[in-house]
Amino acid sequence: MRDILSQLIDDFLERDLPVPIRRDRRAPEVPGRAVTVVGMRRVGKTWFCYQRMQDLLARGVPKQRLLYLNFEDDRLLEFQSKDFQTILDVYFGRFPSHKDEDCHLFLDEAQRIEGWEMFVRRVLDTERMSVWITGSSSKLLSKEIASSLRGRSFPVELFPLSFSEFLRFQRVQPPPPGGLGAKSRAVLRNMAGRYLEWGGFPEVQFSDDRELRHQILRNHMDVVLLRDIVERHSVSNVVALRRLIAHVLSAPATRFSVNKFYNHLRGQGVSCSKDTLHEYLDHLSDAYLLHQASIHSRSEKARQVNPKKIYISDSGLIDAMAYGRGEDRGAMLENTVYAHLRGRGLRPEYLVTGSGSEVDFLVPGPGEGDRQLVQVCWTLEDEATRRREVGALKEAMEDLRLGAGTIVTWEEEGRAEEGIQVVPAYRWLLDEHSGQSES
Repeated sequence: MRDILSQLIDDFLERDLPVPIRRDRRAPEVPGRAVTVVGMRRVGKTWFCYQRMQDLLARGVPKQRLLYLNFEDDRLLEFQSKDFQTILDVYFGRFPSHKDEDCHLFLDEAQRIEGWEMFVRRVLDTERMSVWITGSSSKLLSKEIASSLRGRSFPVELFPLSFSEFLRFQRVQPPPPGGLGAKSRAVLRNMAGRYLEWGGFPEVQFSDDRELRHQILRNHMDVVLLRDIVERHSVSNVVALRRLIAHVLSAPATRFSVNKFYNHLRGQGVSCSKDTLHEYLDHLSDAYLLHQASIHSRSEKARQVNPKKIYISDSGLIDAMAYGRGEDRGAMLENTVYAHLRGRGLRPEYLVTGSGSEVDFLVPGPGEGDRQLVQVCWTLEDEATRRREVGALKEAMEDLRLGAGTIVTWEEEGRAEEGIQVVPAYRWLLDEHSGQSES
């Protein structure tokens, strides 16, 4: 293992670092703490680390004081927890003077190696090293990990590209603050349509070939299914898992009932317990493939009993898998709005009013009066639809004593009623107040 690690260090120092297109997400510099970058596979966690490395180089830090290891490199398949010390032995053996200088350690997909937390904690305690860790499991954010690191970690969740980042990848200049002319509106509306179809995985941003993009995204799905769910959680009932994935991808932005799906599987001759289905949903959430939104309620029992709404991490996956709902534009738009809010570090809930009407999102704020109500509807042209959407939002505003609400549509804009703004998706997705960043 010593020779392999030595070769990997040589390879890293020899090759030029990529220059990534910058992400908006920022990671704070907190001395003595490890930065834990977590997100679905292929959302750009490694490139986010490269962005940090480029920042360090720009500040004059020599590359020799950076150390990067990817634990999914096939040469590290035999790596075990006992080999962690060898990393330090080889590195400081090569650069003994670095013992007295600030160095920077990047461990990609460290979760694969048992005991990584203890090594990171020891490095933070005994070496002049900042540490970045990436992983594709939300368990890296768990209380257990925080405890094992003795509170010495700072979590950063990374998601597929936001709309503003998507524009950057597409080489489209974001509009200046203020009003938009007809040309800018047309360009942004066109790009928003592309964003709903393509999604935000960086790898698919450079091809106009729809089938190639779909192939890439399907491969992403296969890798997540195999490595992050089947292998990581020792799933044996792969048939039921695949049926579950197909179902949630075919019905994004809808309430999911485990009981109903359990009965559906039974009708199809597929055996799977309700408890196992709950576990599979948690596994899919753990891998960041989907997100579950609870009903808004002060009662924990009500939150547990009522079905959760399921959102897919990226609209491009829905389009690529094409399970019959790819043309449901309203659901795709609602899914994109949720992903935008989740990407800002927010966990919106859905709300059911006293009369049984639904409002898509209650977005948390610093105080109860800072909460936002957001309804999503492709178009309000139909008068019955308009009455339903506006009525539900108005009732929720009264119930929560909030003075404002927002309806996000595809292209309509204006004021529906007093306190209710109608905003086109392309404008809402670029509005810095459409969700509060956690950093």
